Amino acid sequence: MLGRLGVVGAAGLLLVLGGIGLAAVESPLIAGGIALVLIGLGLVAYGLVRNLLGTVGMLAGGPPGPGQ
Repeated sequence: MLGRLGVVGAAGLLLVLGGIGLAAVESPLIAGGIALVLIGLGLVAYGLVRNLLGTVGMLAGGPPGPGQ
């Protein structure tokens, strides 16, 4: 998974986790809410990208079979 993120993505992930950890020290309930919001945003972004790639035909069901 970290190979797909790259250096900038891994640094961003560390910053997000550090921020949630810092919020959890002060208020675990607020940290839980922040985590849920971030998970929701990630799922929305995943759905949008998947839908967009499917629309333009870049999301294939697998490799082409013989003779295709």
